[in-house]
Amino acid sequence: MVGGWENGVDTYMKSSPWVKYILKNSLDAYRYDYYTIGRYDRDMERYLPDNPASDEHHLRYDCGNFYASKTFYDPLKRRRILWGWANESDSVQDDKAKGWAGIQAIPRKVWLDHGSKQLLQWPVQEVEALRGKLVSLNERVITPGDSVEVTGLQTAQADVEVTFEVLSMEGMEALDPALTYDAQKLCSLWGADKKGGVGPFGLWVLASAKLEEKTAVFFRVFRDVGRNNTKPVVLMCTDPRRSSLSPNLYRPTFAGFVDTDLSQGKITLRSLIDRSVIESFGAGGRTCILSRVYPSLATGKNAHLHVFNNGRVDIKVSQLAAWEMKPAVMNARI
Repeated sequence: MVGGWENGVDTYMKSSPWVKYILKNSLDAYRYDYYTIGRYDRDMERYLPDNPASDEHHLRYDCGNFYASKTFYDPLKRRRILWGWANESDSVQDDKAKGWAGIQAIPRKVWLDHGSKQLLQWPVQEVEALRGKLVSLNERVITPGDSVEVTGLQTAQADVEVTFEVLSMEGMEALDPALTYDAQKLCSLWGADKKGGVGPFGLWVLASAKLEEKTAVFFRVFRDVGRNNTKPVVLMCTDPRRSSLSPNLYRPTFAGFVDTDLSQGKITLRSLIDRSVIESFGAGGRTCILSRVYPSLATGKNAHLHVFNNGRVDIKVSQLAAWEMKPAVMNARI
């Protein structure tokens, strides 16, 4: 295995021939977590992946800054919980000044989709207990090149759920066959500021008042020409390259393809924003991206939230709900 193993292997084991098994490992080379889906042959004492070729295209828990994860089973609510680690992207000098580096991501419920092709993830329900003031935006059409600010709440710590509706698929750009399986490179080349056909559209989070700083979490829809598939290819991306005016920060784009049905034109996005952390879940948790950002202007009450559309077709915000998030109670007596 190239890159070396770290934190061992995480397996989900149940004694039934009808149960799927997940084999996951953390690779130190890129600090990503990969997994395969398969079955366990007890007689052979061997794990057999359903699709051995999937190793080539890499199923990942999270397409962003998410590493060294572990799971456990919650017998009370009959769910499996996933914990992951997020490294810092700050400067070494600032890390030393803080006296610590790295945080735990918000715990997620993880389960297998109905087609047994991938895992789905969603923040545990308990996170919703931190929701405070609610602001909504519904049935709002975002025209090409336009953006709308979501006002009336503080968004440095927020939980945002939005349903987008693509009103036309005309003008989709053709996906370069060389990038058919390289979402990361596709996002770096086709970032949030590059105007397109269907998209980019999504959220600007932790944005400053004049948009000198902003982190984009967005979708972009391509026409597939390389996989002989009439289904549109949906790219989900977090683009933090304009997230901060501070120098010496690591600001990579993170991206993944979203296996979702756009026949009705709708796709959902949920983003949890917590000062320097943005955890986003596309299409009900089919694609997840965690990113670390360090704005210098868009902090506290000076952080803003926008919906934007840099494509050539109208995008409707069917529903948007944004909650201020209250601080978690740490080390409280039970």
